Amino acid sequence: MRLVIAGGHGAIALHVTRLLAARGDAITSLVRNPDHFADVSAAGGVPVHCDLETTDAPAVAEYLTGADAALFAAGAGPGSGAARKDTVDRAAAVLFADAATEAGVSRFLQISATGLDRETGDEVFDAYLRAKAAAEDDLRRRALAWTVLRPGRLTDDPPTGRVQLAETPLRGSVPRADVAAVLVALLDHPSTAHHTYDLIAGDVPITDLF
Repeated sequence: MRLVIAGGHGAIALHVTRLLAARGDAITSLVRNPDHFADVSAAGGVPVHCDLETTDAPAVAEYLTGADAALFAAGAGPGSGAARKDTVDRAAAVLFADAATEAGVSRFLQISATGLDRETGDEVFDAYLRAKAAAEDDLRRRALAWTVLRPGRLTDDPPTGRVQLAETPLRGSVPRADVAAVLVALLDHPSTAHHTYDLIAGDVPITDLF
């Protein structure tokens, strides 16, 4: 399998890269900051410089050409304002889906978040939730074999290999490493296309999910 990851230096993306590289798959990682290339390479991926806030779909489609799947794992991250929640968590996701469509890459995974219908009163966090919801809405209108994964609160705890996955709302936390393992399982099971899953820590082995 050849996977192209948007946001390839993120913690979940690096976990996915390690898992796939260990079994011999090829990973191309779009990275905004060249200083992060070494981390992606060490994980087993091939980094390329691509800032999704300043490029266009045809340029991104060149990286996607010939790939088997695409994973949107980018995010504006902590410390960013409401404007960048829109330009990264929404607009960059839309751009990446445009590029996948142009390149003929049908399988498309998108990392979202739980509780998108909330209003917290925090201007920046609410902008983040709206951006994620809008990105999901855009993806569902597309003729792609999309899957949306909505992890709960992310932790850096060691992986357990056990989770709770549902197409109904869940609340809780989940280690980033377990999120990555579930993403790999989704890639391996095309029947999960056109589904939106909430994910938290739980008791079900990831190997038994699908």
